[in-house]
Amino acid sequence: MSVPLMIDHRATGYSLAHAYWLAKASDLAYKDEATIEEQVHAWGFDRVRHHQTRFTPPFPLQDTQAYTAASDDMIITAFRGTEPIQIKDWLSDATTPPVPGPAGTGYVHYGFGEALESIHPEIKNTLEDFRNNGQSVWFTGHSLGGALAMLAGARMYLEEPRLAADGVYTYGQPRVCDRLLAAAYNKGFKDRMYRFVNNNDIVPQLPPEPVFTHVNALRYIDSRGKLHESMPLLSGLADRARGLTADVLAPASDGVRDHFINNYVAALEKNLS
Repeated sequence: MSVPLMIDHRATGYSLAHAYWLAKASDLAYKDEATIEEQVHAWGFDRVRHHQTRFTPPFPLQDTQAYTAASDDMIITAFRGTEPIQIKDWLSDATTPPVPGPAGTGYVHYGFGEALESIHPEIKNTLEDFRNNGQSVWFTGHSLGGALAMLAGARMYLEEPRLAADGVYTYGQPRVCDRLLAAAYNKGFKDRMYRFVNNNDIVPQLPPEPVFTHVNALRYIDSRGKLHESMPLLSGLADRARGLTADVLAPASDGVRDHFINNYVAALEKNLS
């Protein structure tokens, strides 16, 4: 298998190539609007719309940003993440109260719920406007963006089924919800949700359990960069320990280093080639 030169606009289901391109779309969400527009047009998307809301203190985030790109066959909404240290400090705060989830199903992290709510109506309207040819719909994001992509998928599935995503791919996503919403999500997104975790990435280990949990469909990138569709507990612990010893001068930095989106893109590219 080789790295595809262009995203497949007619992709359906899971593939490593699709995971690679959605990781690149997640990376693009960090760029300015002009760069985003230039790149998605080069990828074959003829329509793009930006979504942004700014917050005021004491809300822990400065803003929420995403973009939606559409062609005649595919629509991608990619959510922007945030700096590893910023989100780590925020998610480490165990006092953050959970709030009711989509359609009253379970509970979600307050910050994630509010951040998505600030742009959700605009994203829903954009999907209604752009989806004029039965296009497939994909949500993606890295870090905080992954949390918002997962939660947006849950909201569409539970509240607007006609706009439900064909797939959700996240990278370095933190825990978002409680077990009740996770169970509903796992049922509705079986074979449509893929959550990539790079070795010791610190963010997927937060916020703390047992209040918050992960949805299923883990794809694990080990300390050597190899992608696994499953990873037994003991093997995973051994591999994480191996990752911590990769940099003997700064082992504590491994959790932050493994979080960067460029490392996810590089690992997926390596597995493709």
